[in-house]
Amino acid sequence: MTQLTTLAGRLGWQQALVITDANLLDAKVVEPVLLALAAGGVQVEVFGEGEAEPSIAVAEASMALANEVKPDVIIGVGGGSNLDLSKNTAAAFTHQGHPTDYFGFDKVPGPTIPLVCLPTTAGTGSEVSHSMVLTDTEQQIKISGQSEYFRPDWAIVDPQLTYSCPRQVAADSGIDALTHAIEAITTVDFDQLEIPLGETCAYDGRTELTSSLAERAIRICGKSLISAVNSPDDYQAKDQMALAATLAGMAFSNSGVALVHAMEYPMGGELHCSHGLGNGLLLPYVMQFNLQSRIPTFAKIARWLGETELADQTQMAEQAVKAVERIRESIGIPHRIRDIGGTEEQLQSFTEKAMNIQRLFWLNPQPANYDDIYQIYRTAY
Repeated sequence: MTQLTTLAGRLGWQQALVITDANLLDAKVVEPVLLALAAGGVQVEVFGEGEAEPSIAVAEASMALANEVKPDVIIGVGGGSNLDLSKNTAAAFTHQGHPTDYFGFDKVPGPTIPLVCLPTTAGTGSEVSHSMVLTDTEQQIKISGQSEYFRPDWAIVDPQLTYSCPRQVAADSGIDALTHAIEAITTVDFDQLEIPLGETCAYDGRTELTSSLAERAIRICGKSLISAVNSPDDYQAKDQMALAATLAGMAFSNSGVALVHAMEYPMGGELHCSHGLGNGLLLPYVMQFNLQSRIPTFAKIARWLGETELADQTQMAEQAVKAVERIRESIGIPHRIRDIGGTEEQLQSFTEKAMNIQRLFWLNPQPANYDDIYQIYRTAY
């Protein structure tokens, strides 16, 4: 935490708002952060009401405290939910808007007050991304916003903050990182991305740079994800997963994510599962749908995840789906929508809501229509 103390002193922060949650406070995970800020001469107010998949109501409460405290820096501590909440709060406090004003692309009108993010999970990559997600509990859907002004000014990635992460959270976060990396490396190529006239896109499609970042993240997940989840004392694996999460965050927040995320937002919103769990459940089904459009890439992914080399490239590509299923099984991610409380009757609602997130359809390598999406949900059910 010496970096945080140094930053505070160098930049002259006087008042910080730390956004976190009760579990992390009770577990003393936030304590080193508070001590580092105190050592830098910073007064601290703590918003400890963060929650998984934060609601608009929690974002309103966080902004209300910011308006009362008037901080000159916001510090997000936690998993992606807390970090996303800190991003939204920084934007809403700076520009005095409502938290919902920043849904969609490029809705933050300008820079925000300084924002520092310290992840306590290895998965979302929110500490380096330009995305934030809140949950509209009335409409039962997760809604995202993307803006370059959501990118934190500083990300302090200290793997030790993840060491006490509960097993289920580590599993959900880890499969989220793998999802980000796989979607980043299989999106539409940057020079093939077609954006409808009059529309804007939050992402640029895959490039050699984003693919390099994603490849490294996938390789790390193949070697370290299972152990990081199942072996609590394997700190080397946890260190590696912290790196993988940040690399994947850098990759997807430039190249983009696609159908897995478009389909998880309505499913997760209605079933109240974590974003990572929802992504991990859907990932192999969407990979199977996209397979024919990305055979060479999927063949590489299979190798990076440790699958046995096969002479036939298509068969090797199919091994990528099997590798993800193997990892998912090993860390306890549910296989079916019905396993997390979904009903067959909800599939139509999921599909209708997913079809409204066309900005992510643009990035998918395989064109998808209503029937395609419904069938993927049906297969996953």
